[in-house]
Amino acid sequence: MASAKKKQVDRKSKAQPAKVAKPPKAKAAAHAKPKKPAKAAPAKAAPAKAAPAKAAPAKAAPAKASGGKAGPAVGAKAPSFSLSDQAGKTVSSASLAGAPYVLYFYPKDNTTGCTKEACDFRDSFRGFGQKKARLLGVSPDSEASHAGFAKKYGLPFTLLADPDKVLAKAYGVWAKKLNYGREYMGIVRSTFVVDGKGVIQKAWRGVKVNGHVDAVLDAVRALS
Repeated sequence: MASAKKKQVDRKSKAQPAKVAKPPKAKAAAHAKPKKPAKAAPAKAAPAKAAPAKAAPAKAAPAKASGGKAGPAVGAKAPSFSLSDQAGKTVSSASLAGAPYVLYFYPKDNTTGCTKEACDFRDSFRGFGQKKARLLGVSPDSEASHAGFAKKYGLPFTLLADPDKVLAKAYGVWAKKLNYGREYMGIVRSTFVVDGKGVIQKAWRGVKVNGHVDAVLDAVRALS
């Protein structure tokens, strides 16, 4: 009997599989606090590139004259002429002999600079008359253009029409000009004071309008 029970016990122990021990849970993992995600460093803004400095627009240079026939110098005999005025009457250098006269060349009627110059001569007209000096403006414009110009601005002096630039060339004021990069032939604004003997006593070439008439009047007053 005892041996039979022993055999049954041995059979039971063989039939039951051995229990596998579970590995102990790591305490460190259970108690470990979750790590906070690292904050990303703010991206540094790239330094703004400085805009290239804009170049200032170049100022246009005033018209320059070159070329053309050289005119008479101070002390030389004034070129003779015979031209029509704004009324269609002929005016000649011979008819002016014995008294001083002022001959001023300008580019064109009714333009800004030419109008200002003409009006400045108009405003000082009495001063020239006191010295018995004849005042004559000259441009390539027609007689009709001169007539309208004189009427519009009340010009009391003579305007000579020189459409063929005969007198302008004789005085050397018809020349090549450069303006805004463009070359062309034109009148170089100029003034000449001629005495009663027909001799040039004073000359201005490339005239700047402001203050010019005062200088011309001073020169006329200085004539003996």
